[in-house]
Amino acid sequence: MSKKVMCGDVAIGGGAPVSIQSMTNVDSRDEKALVEQIARLEDAGCQIIRMAVPDMESAEVLGRVKRKIHIPLVADIHFDYRLAIAAMEHGADKVRINPGNIGSIDRVRAVVEAARQRQIPIRVGVNGGSLEKDIVEKNGGVTAEGLAESALRNLKLIEDMDYDNLVISLKSSDVRMNYEAHKILAAGTNHPIHIGITEAGTPGRGKVKSAVGIGSLLLAGIGDTMRVSLTADPVEEIYFAKEILRSLGLRKSAINLVSCPTCGRTRINLEGLANEVERYLDELESTWGDRPGITVAVMGCAVNGPGEAREADYGVAGGDGKGLLFAKGEIVRTVPEAEIVPALLQMIKEGM
Repeated sequence: MSKKVMCGDVAIGGGAPVSIQSMTNVDSRDEKALVEQIARLEDAGCQIIRMAVPDMESAEVLGRVKRKIHIPLVADIHFDYRLAIAAMEHGADKVRINPGNIGSIDRVRAVVEAARQRQIPIRVGVNGGSLEKDIVEKNGGVTAEGLAESALRNLKLIEDMDYDNLVISLKSSDVRMNYEAHKILAAGTNHPIHIGITEAGTPGRGKVKSAVGIGSLLLAGIGDTMRVSLTADPVEEIYFAKEILRSLGLRKSAINLVSCPTCGRTRINLEGLANEVERYLDELESTWGDRPGITVAVMGCAVNGPGEAREADYGVAGGDGKGLLFAKGEIVRTVPEAEIVPALLQMIKEGM
C-alpha cells in the first residue's frame, strides 16, 4: 500500500479511494472565469483542481480563487521556482513541479523548504517530452524504462532533502509505454501515484485511450489519484473519470443506467432518448446523497425490453412510436414517444 498524503482535506494513497482531478483551462489571471469553471467542476464531482501559474499575477489570483472554492487547489509550475514559492504563500494546497525544468538543486531545495514550512505536498511530475538528456541518450529515445528512471531519480533528489510529502506522476501519450513505465515505478516506490494518459486527445479518441490506459493501471493496483486529459470542457473529464471508476467497481454508482444497443426492431429514437436520460441522471446523481442506489433501463423494443425494464427500478420499453413505462416491476402506463423522457424522469423524482 502506498503512503498517505493529504492534499487539503483529500487523502491520496494509504488505501483512500482513488480521487478525481482536473485542470482549469481558462486564463489563470481571470479570477471570475476560474471561480466559475471550478464551481462547475465541483458540481460534476471534481475532488482536486489544478491551475497553471505562469507568472506572479497568476500566483496572486490563485490566492483569491482559493478563498472562493471548496476543493483543494494545486499550482502547476514550470521553470520558475519563485512561482512555486509564491503559490504556496498564497494558499496552494499542493504544487506540481518537474525538478528537471526548475533549474539548479538550490532552486529545487528552495521549493522544498517552502513546502516543508507549510507541510504542503509536492507532486513530482515527469513526462516523455521532458526527459533528461542523458536518460534519452542511454535508452536511445523515450522509453518506459527511461520514464521510470527519471521519475525515481527526481523523487530521490527530494527525498535526499529529507522531505517525503510527495506524490509522483509520469505520463506518456503512448498507452503501452505508460503502462510498462508505471509497473517499474510502482515496484520502486511507495509514494502515492497520480495516473493518467497525457495529451490523450479529443473526446472521441481520448476517452478510449484513457479508459484503456487508466483502467489497466487501476486493475493492476496502481494509482491513487487520477486525471482524464481531454481536449474538451474539463467537466467532461470528471464525468468520464467517474465512469471509469464505476466500471471497475472502485466507485459506487448511485444511479445505474442500462440501455440496449438497438437493432432492426427498434421503432423509437432510442439513442436520443438514452442520451437525454443520461444527461439528467448525471446531474441528479451529484445531489443524490445517501439514498439507496437505483437502476434505470431504457430499452428499445418489445422483445427483451419489457423483461429487462421490469428488473430495473424504473424503465421504459419502446414500441412503435410509444413506450411502456415500468416502476418497481410493474407497468405504469403507455405514453407517446415525445412524452417518454419527461414521464420517466417524473417517476424517478416522485420515487426519491
